[in-house]
Amino acid sequence: MAYAVKEIFYTLQGEGAQTGRAAVFLRFSGCNLWSGREADRPHGAGGCSKWCDTDFVGINGPGGGRFQDAGELAAAVDATWRGHHGRKLVICTGGEPLLQLDENLVEELHHRSFEIAIETNGTLLPPSGIDWICVSPKANSKLVLCEGQELKLIYPQQGLSPESFESLAFTHFFLQPLDGPDRDRNAQACVEFCLSNPRWRLSLQTHKLLGIP
Repeated sequence: MAYAVKEIFYTLQGEGAQTGRAAVFLRFSGCNLWSGREADRPHGAGGCSKWCDTDFVGINGPGGGRFQDAGELAAAVDATWRGHHGRKLVICTGGEPLLQLDENLVEELHHRSFEIAIETNGTLLPPSGIDWICVSPKANSKLVLCEGQELKLIYPQQGLSPESFESLAFTHFFLQPLDGPDRDRNAQACVEFCLSNPRWRLSLQTHKLLGIP
């Protein structure tokens, strides 16, 4: 299959359990919860359309484009990696990466010695072979992917309570403050919740604090 990719870039993971780790970010175009266009924010199927700050529209970002097969895309990811030691990491994100990520691409990335992580809204099931699954549930959407390494809840979201996810089979549970004009207040709410519920840990978007991609 062909793949539509917004951008491919090398940076440090800025949030969650793998904060600070070097990685290639493979950002796929498209999402199943909203179009990503400003005019559609009031009409997105997921509550995230009101606050999502990720540009996943089109294929015009650095390293982006249309890739005709899994081998071509995996080669582009490999060419972006800069490290010389340690296991290579690619983080497949979007938009919603599971609209496009398939077993062929997983195989090609593994063939090039990449550990494969995904950041998904959890509304779709992944292909086999994913090494690290991070699910970030969104309001007004049905969660079908209920296990993995990391659950990262943007907080607060109307209609989503952290307690409702605690029975799911994840190793790590994170609260991450909802960005925007109320970020400081949301961060304090996350701190207070984590202090009262130590199963949960605070995730900050350190890449934004440092001014890196």
